[in-house]
Amino acid sequence: MKALRFLTAGSVDDGKSTLIGRLLFDGQAILADQLDTLERRAAGRPIDLSLLTDGLEAEREQGITIDVAYRYFATKTRKFIIADAPGHEQYTRNMVTAAAGSDAAVVLVDITKLDLTQDEVVLLPQTRRHSLLAQLLRVPSLVFAVNKIDALADPGAGFAKVKAALDKFAAAAGLNVAATVPVSALRGDNVTQPLDAAWWTGESLLQVLERLPTSTERTDAPLSLPVQYVQKDAYQSAGTGFQPRVLWGRIAHGAVKAGDTIEVLPSRQTAVVAEVRLAGEVVGSAQAGDSAGLVLDRQLDVSRGDWIVTPGSASQTKHFPATLAWLDTEAAKPGRKYWVRHGNRWVQARISAIDSVLDIHTLQPQDAHELPVNAIGRVQMEVQHELPVEPFADNRVGGALIVVDPASHRTSGALLVDVQPATSDEAW
Repeated sequence: MKALRFLTAGSVDDGKSTLIGRLLFDGQAILADQLDTLERRAAGRPIDLSLLTDGLEAEREQGITIDVAYRYFATKTRKFIIADAPGHEQYTRNMVTAAAGSDAAVVLVDITKLDLTQDEVVLLPQTRRHSLLAQLLRVPSLVFAVNKIDALADPGAGFAKVKAALDKFAAAAGLNVAATVPVSALRGDNVTQPLDAAWWTGESLLQVLERLPTSTERTDAPLSLPVQYVQKDAYQSAGTGFQPRVLWGRIAHGAVKAGDTIEVLPSRQTAVVAEVRLAGEVVGSAQAGDSAGLVLDRQLDVSRGDWIVTPGSASQTKHFPATLAWLDTEAAKPGRKYWVRHGNRWVQARISAIDSVLDIHTLQPQDAHELPVNAIGRVQMEVQHELPVEPFADNRVGGALIVVDPASHRTSGALLVDVQPATSDEAW
């Protein structure tokens, strides 16, 4: 079974790092010297499992997670790659980075932070924000882990209330929730072993993770390959009659084989594929997810940032609507110029209009003239040169762009193309 890449998310101090530490500890994925260090630091007290992921000195000093930490462990049935994402609002960009390549998101909910005396439990803003971001970034599966149930006198009743609030939120937001499970990351309840309680007969968190599917790229779609690197061969190809260049890139969707006709964007020149290579070896074909090299039957002007597609399958545009997750402390405003990266190409861009901002509490769009930090809004984008963008729902590569501030070089936002845009030749 393919390794599952998942991230932990949620509000600050919900226990994300401790949960990962528990998975590593119970899964015997901790080296002996690491365990010795933790035991010495504990000095007879319970081991602080969060230190297994909080690797930066600033993280250990402040007791918070700042950067994304990746850890690996395996069970008898599956391998896992875990991303521990920060919970603080100011580090939301790190959470977005972790979510972009994940197969699942485990959103922790600290039950001790919620008012269980209310008829309807009110969820924390970061719980809602991280869940919505995971949905926007097309993370296939979402798991809610209700943490710290060991701190309640009646954990069954408390969990039932929180689950009802999560179910209502998920239904309103259209979230694909694979499971909602109670856990105690500190004590280990229902993390790797099922909970021994009359009020819970469901799976443990690990059992849920072991059955979740991994994301797969579409192989039945037209070819889409962003060129990352152009390599000049040191020999002359007998089939082409010239010293060929190999056009390398990771196939976003579709498949390619020798003899296929391809189109290069933005030039719209066409050629026939003479060879397909994987890891330097000539192969019969390659498909979505493969890092492939293509040798064409004739020399074309192709460089990093171009796209190789099935002829006629992709349109190019300078204008498109998108969902923008804004990550910069300086608000996003219409008219200001930014750099955007699409695939492996950088172009200048600007926000021509902000249509709305999402209220994460009501899940309703609100009128807005700017997007503050951590806001999620719908915008209209203009780029200086035509790009072959696609709806993000169809293509996670062709439908995603990052926004960079040209002065500070900070990553300012994540753009997700909403719908198939119309081709436009208007001037920049």
